[in-house]
Amino acid sequence: MSMISMLGVTVPNNPAPFKSDYEFEITFECLQEEGLEQDIDWKLTYVGSAQSNQYDIDLEEVSVGPVPQGINKFVFTSPAPPLEKIPTDEILGVTVILLSGSYKNSEFVRIGYYVNNEYDDEELNNQPPATPILDRIRRNILAEKPRVTRFAIKWDSEASAPAEFPPEQPDADLVADEEEYGAEELAEELEAEKAEAVETDGKMEVEGAEGEIENGVDVEEDEMSEDGSVDIEGESEDDLEEDLEEEGEGEPMDADEMMDVDMDKPAVPGPSGAKPEGMVH
Repeated sequence: MSMISMLGVTVPNNPAPFKSDYEFEITFECLQEEGLEQDIDWKLTYVGSAQSNQYDIDLEEVSVGPVPQGINKFVFTSPAPPLEKIPTDEILGVTVILLSGSYKNSEFVRIGYYVNNEYDDEELNNQPPATPILDRIRRNILAEKPRVTRFAIKWDSEASAPAEFPPEQPDADLVADEEEYGAEELAEELEAEKAEAVETDGKMEVEGAEGEIENGVDVEEDEMSEDGSVDIEGESEDDLEEDLEEEGEGEPMDADEMMDVDMDKPAVPGPSGAKPEGMVH
């Protein structure tokens, strides 16, 4: 059983200029009666390129604690990615940021968001200059469409450990409780898959996709990593365009320009003892 239940993540400064800080207001509940023995480590990662994970940038890491029983809230602030670490031709367009939480070096939650970077002027978007004008680029985080992956880990007692510990976590807890963050989005995706599925030769096959689903679960290898994490790029081009248009931030990039996200990076704990402002119990 998980000792931490994610209740919500909001992005106060969204949309925002590309060079401005990221801000995430994170709310979670600690279910352990005596609280947690150690701090929780949070990390924000920016996916800088579709071509290679060598451009993935760990923007900020912070440790939060002590963590008492009950509802806790804090604001996680991170600097924007340094431009020199991103290929020039991939500054604009759709990318991904990953917010992960870890306890005792074990990742228990990973939240992925699409991010669309574009100019604040239609003419510049139609004919982007060879050298990006950074002061005119704005980012739009699809904060209402998170992709939440939960992992079964050992907390402070043997009773909380998974059946086989430490596992490679192929049976990570991907199904959220109704009150947990991301549960509504996950339910909507599952319903959409069921509605689009047709029965073919005794199996369920999703229209327009190469993967198959059995008993309502997608079994295409690209959709699920070995550790149980979900590839958030698995949406169709139409789905992404619809999401971005709903945010009112202009035309999104084509689906074939999106990047293959490495969702299997291990969590790295933040500096011990660091505590962000805004922690309440």
